[in-house]
Amino acid sequence: MTMPGAFVIFGATGDLARRMLFPSLYFLDADGLLPSELRIIGAARSAHSDAEFRADVKTWVKDRAGPFFSEDAWKDFERRLGYVSGDATDSQSYVRLREALKGDPGALFYLSTSPALYIPIVQGLAEQGLTGAPNGVIVEKPIGKSYASCEQINSAIAEHFAENRTFRIDHYLGKETVQNLIALRFANALFEPLWNRHYIDHVQITVAETLGVEGRFGYYNEYGATRDMVQNHLLQLLSLIAMEPPHDMRPESVRSEKVKVLRSLRPIRDSELRDKTVRGQYARGVADGQTVPGYSEEEGGKPSDTETFVALCAHIDNWRWAGVPFYLRTGKRLPTRHSQIVIQFRDIPHSIFNGAPLMANQLTITLQPEESISLTIMNKTPTLTQGGYELQPLSLNLSLLDAFKGEKRRRIAYERLLLEAISNNSTLFVRRDEAEAAWLWIDRIIEGWARTGMRPAPYQAGSWGPAGAFALTERNGHSWDE
Repeated sequence: MTMPGAFVIFGATGDLARRMLFPSLYFLDADGLLPSELRIIGAARSAHSDAEFRADVKTWVKDRAGPFFSEDAWKDFERRLGYVSGDATDSQSYVRLREALKGDPGALFYLSTSPALYIPIVQGLAEQGLTGAPNGVIVEKPIGKSYASCEQINSAIAEHFAENRTFRIDHYLGKETVQNLIALRFANALFEPLWNRHYIDHVQITVAETLGVEGRFGYYNEYGATRDMVQNHLLQLLSLIAMEPPHDMRPESVRSEKVKVLRSLRPIRDSELRDKTVRGQYARGVADGQTVPGYSEEEGGKPSDTETFVALCAHIDNWRWAGVPFYLRTGKRLPTRHSQIVIQFRDIPHSIFNGAPLMANQLTITLQPEESISLTIMNKTPTLTQGGYELQPLSLNLSLLDAFKGEKRRRIAYERLLLEAISNNSTLFVRRDEAEAAWLWIDRIIEGWARTGMRPAPYQAGSWGPAGAFALTERNGHSWDE
């Protein structure tokens, strides 16, 4: 696909566009990274003139950019902006959009809308001849809420957009530390020889949030933590950690290795659900020093079986990872907001230090709130002792903020993803078979919960989830890193 002449955002007045998309495009333009002739067109139901829309976008960008906002950069950026109003289900909206795109060499359409509108939008574009090459489409997660619905959406998109012009976005893949997983593993002789079942005891992936559903009850109650977070974010992290070395960094090389991991995930049988999975739902408690309501109280006291916390013990059945548990955990109203990956190495086979306690090496990759990498090693303390060594664990830390002090601003993850899509590089996007393989594994778990009547266990807001989450790891002699 050649460089597009227009970047069209459906749902241009929505929360994602306000907080992420327009600020990301503004920063890319300020850094001179957008094609000089690229136009950015917002499409939404509300009626706006181009001038009114530009004024709104300026407010959103200033709020997000803060001290990094520049009037000079804005003047250059606002010249790119235009607006087309209309309902995504109204065919006349696409007639107006076609007129707005006349003369552009190609367009990239970003579907920042409910997944329920993906198929109507693609069909509306197709009716006006806007889906042929070189035009492309970007779709947000979640793509469906099951394998069947994901396959339906993917098939509808594939009727009009080739796979190499379809970009399924997961913003976690735009995070600097997530991308650094590939460099950490395959650009350093130190780690790759040890990256297997012989040296790694277990792996933990945690995405913890302190917030509740924050006004998204309708959406969240339909999807829950498993569909909203595990199916995409956590399984993407798992596949990057566990994949085999790709032949090179071409998109298909990397994505093919990720798919192999997802297809190697061992299905969790109904008889194993209570030992290998945990569902939870937050109850009234204290978060950030304030009393907060329980999940079912947030929408007028409606009872719900939706999980706001999930923990899983996954196994990858291949030669590299056989027997190594991967613990996945995510939840709302937890004590801290952080996302991290913990690679726990095995104990040393024999200690020569006369009974001195030893801690196994641990590699911790933190994605948020601050991006960092830490390796815990055993070190002799600088003291004089008689008859032995005094040892203590010591962390070797790499803070990306400290290491790259010249970078004054932390980039929004969407910046890299938008730039890659505009440049037609699909390495950081999810391939169709990748999304569908993840749904197949998740569907078996969700359907098993329904068959066995496994309801979410309550946990107090501000805690680390139900008691079952701790038992999940303790059954194997492990504990969560907190």
